[in-house]
Amino acid sequence: MADPVAWTMIEPGWKVFDAEGEEIGSVHELTGDENADIFDGLAIKQGVLSKDHYVPSEHVAQILEGEVHLSLTRAQTEALETYTEPTEEQIIPEGSTWYQRFAWKWLTGRKR
Repeated sequence: MADPVAWTMIEPGWKVFDAEGEEIGSVHELTGDENADIFDGLAIKQGVLSKDHYVPSEHVAQILEGEVHLSLTRAQTEALETYTEPTEEQIIPEGSTWYQRFAWKWLTGRKR
């Protein structure tokens, strides 16, 4: 049996197992803040054509080298919401005028 590891060690492609010990997929993406040591959860891929499912961190029972074990069954995992990647947002000051916003976009090259 592999040794337990921290959540920051999880990498895409690690195997994911359900509460019954059956392999149900692989890690696709990890969500959290490494600087603040906050683990939010992970997105798992269950098949080539299936959508990723987001598993909150409270359902992760154990993390071993190359493996993530959940406290959910396969059916419960499939019932979880699908994972959508967060979009990047840009904050423009509320009091700015239209030409200030235009200049900001032009100077930074960012699209809103």
